[in-house]
Amino acid sequence: MRWLSHAPSFRKVSFTLDQTTLTIVMVVILAVLIFFMFRSSRRRQKQQQELQKQVVPGATVMTNFGVFGTIVSIDEENNKVELETSPGHILTVHRQTIGRVETMPETTETVDADSADTEVEAAATDEKPQYGERIEDAGTASDTAESKKTDE
Repeated sequence: MRWLSHAPSFRKVSFTLDQTTLTIVMVVILAVLIFFMFRSSRRRQKQQQELQKQVVPGATVMTNFGVFGTIVSIDEENNKVELETSPGHILTVHRQTIGRVETMPETTETVDADSADTEVEAAATDEKPQYGERIEDAGTASDTAESKKTDE
């Protein structure tokens, strides 16, 4: 019966160990949550900086509210961007409402007229059509088949 007299004190010790363990676990969980919160905010800031680097006149963009347009000009002082949504229609929006850049403005490359002609000639000499290319003489082939039937 001696072991029964020590049992209540053992329960108190185990209770304090459980409480300490619970406190440590809660602090660790809190630290992990704070770590992920700072990590995601840094990632978001990097993405925003990359997006702002791509926002240049001539780029096709989509705003946060779903309007597509081409950037005409950027006012750095007031953080305003002028978007041409359709020919002749210009919207002025805040720079941070640009949600994503669809296409960057094309760089001007000089193409020789000779190289363009050779590409057209090469495409004309190919017997097999490219994937998705329409066959121009398909209608004439069916016309000749019908004319042969009528001749018989």
